Parts: sequence; C-alpha cells; structure tokens
Amino acid sequence: MVRIPRSLALVGGFCFFTLLSAAPALAQNADATTGLGQSWPNASDVSTSPHYHVYVFRKDGIRYFQVNDLNGNVRAAVAVANGVVLTLPIGLDASEVTHSATPQTGNASETVYNDKGVTLTATPKQNGHVLINTATANDEACEPPDCAVTGVTGQIGTPAPSTTN
Repeated sequence: MVRIPRSLALVGGFCFFTLLSAAPALAQNADATTGLGQSWPNASDVSTSPHYHVYVFRKDGIRYFQVNDLNGNVRAAVAVANGVVLTLPIGLDASEVTHSATPQTGNASETVYNDKGVTLTATPKQNGHVLINTATANDEACEPPDCAVTGVTGQIGTPAPSTTN
C-alpha cells in the first residue's frame, strides 16, 4: 500500500476544491447553450444597461440574444448568424422587434447590448411595450473584437451585402 504524505494530500485537496469553486465562474464566461426563454437563465447577464438583462446563447454557429426586464420578464429574443437576423416568437414584445441598418437612437432609446457585431437597443413605448431593435455588422460571422459595426443588416432571404470588390 502506498502512503501519501499528509502535506501532499492537503495541497491536492485544496487544489481540487479551488477548481470546483472556480468552475461556475469559468462556465459563466462562455455563451450558454440552454435556457433560452427562461426568466432567469443560467447564463451571464451581459447587458450594458442597468434597466435590462441580456443573455447570449450559442448553438450550431447561431447566436441567440434574449432581452429581459428587471423583473425577469422575457421581452424579446432574436437569432443572428452571418448578418441575418430572425425574430423569435418569445417574449412579451416579440411583435415589437425591428431590424435596421443602424442602431436606434433618440431620447428614450437605450443600448442594451453591443459587441461590435450586434447592437441591441430598447425603446419603451407609451403602451407599456418595449421596441427592441437589432443592428448587425455586415459580416457578423467574424468574432468580436475583430468586427466593426458598419450598420448593414441582413434580412431573411437576403444575404448581407459584401464589402469586397
């Protein structure tokens, strides 16, 4: 029988428990793959706004963005891949999602997410709904920070315009 010195066992145990306690934090840095549509998904809140929660999910090369209000109500969600934006039938404001060439601006508009490839803005409306706008770079397939927002939005069935000649 092999005897392990007590000090080695203590160091090994310390390292094991340190890794276990760090695992959730390490997992939070990657985009989640499940939880879309949940009020409080097990994903990092990446919102740039103190008024909304934004969660990013990634699966099969498609990024999904979910916008929640501060109470956890899902407001809207979109899927983005290669400059094409799809509005998902999720949330209280699914019918209030727009896609434009440039991010919405104005007194009531607020950027809730921006990663150089995708910009999401939220604009509260008088009827209590929130208009969610999605603007994408012309080549959303590139990974931030290499993308630069150019304000070109791909529409369903229409590829994003190419900048190469």
